Amino acid sequence: MNTMIQVPAGPLEVDAAAWLKTLSRYRQPQVPRSIFELVVTIVPFAAFWFLAYACISAGLWFGLIFVIPAAAFLLRLFMIQHDCGHGSFFARRGLDDWVGRLLGVLTLTPYDYWRRAHAAHHASAGNLDERGVGDITTLTIAEYRSLSRTGRLGYKLYRHPLVMFGIGPAWLFLFKQRLPFGMMRSGALPWISTMGTNAAIAILAGVMVWLIGIGPFVTIHLPIVLLAGAAGIWLFYVQHQFEATHWAKGDDWHFPEAALHGASHYDLPLALRWITGNIGIHHVHHLSSRIPYYRLPEVLRHHPELASIGRITFWESLKCVRLVLWDERSRKLLSFRDAAKVTTTA
Repeated sequence: MNTMIQVPAGPLEVDAAAWLKTLSRYRQPQVPRSIFELVVTIVPFAAFWFLAYACISAGLWFGLIFVIPAAAFLLRLFMIQHDCGHGSFFARRGLDDWVGRLLGVLTLTPYDYWRRAHAAHHASAGNLDERGVGDITTLTIAEYRSLSRTGRLGYKLYRHPLVMFGIGPAWLFLFKQRLPFGMMRSGALPWISTMGTNAAIAILAGVMVWLIGIGPFVTIHLPIVLLAGAAGIWLFYVQHQFEATHWAKGDDWHFPEAALHGASHYDLPLALRWITGNIGIHHVHHLSSRIPYYRLPEVLRHHPELASIGRITFWESLKCVRLVLWDERSRKLLSFRDAAKVTTTA
């Protein structure tokens, strides 16, 4: 039975640590619900995939429109894989891990390698001293100004929308994740995860090519992967790259504050919330990552005061693309143009 849970009174900034205890009560998954979520995601993904194939095999090229919903459900499969990585989907580590590994073949994401990088992201999000693993590179104004002209150009290209959401997904999902970049000296697991996933992808792709031919397979699956990848990177970007996000260094960095205020509440329309696995309730997820994604709306219903923290709408999120440099003085992300007006930084 769902019950209202009270949290200690006081400013949310002061009580960030108190929310950890409160949110722990939502961490238990409902296994029948988890199974249901998996089924209602993977079945439509397969259905839309084969609808696209049926159409183009009959010469009805307008059937490629089905790659869009297929990509949406592939994105949702990644959200399930994401919950498995946190041990929150079934709360049974072995089951979570193997479901995550199998889904990683579809999402082109080696599960154990990704899980380790993502854990580093959660442990250090918003920490200026711990950047570089599982996050989007973000420089301070001072760091950017210290770069050479070539370095500044490289950062500008990296943060350009066409690179971030166009070339970036192709590079990440088709190439970068084929080797355990950043973890090549971290033991055997990242290698086993990556090479095992690569082998499974090759086998599955080979079977599909044998069944339907390489042309139809690439025509259908490549845009599905790229669309889902672009949407995934967009979500990850908006969840941390917004004006009032939280960055700190040294003793000024504290996990509860960084989690609650360094991640956004991306308030999407209902249909998009469902297809994205409620990942827009990202501040709650970062504060308590063991909460299953389907229980995150429950948290906001019981504690509506959390809904206003870091809230951005879809239309507001479009403005986040221009925010690229952290101003340590104003404690805000700024555009290149606004950063150029800053004369000193703390």
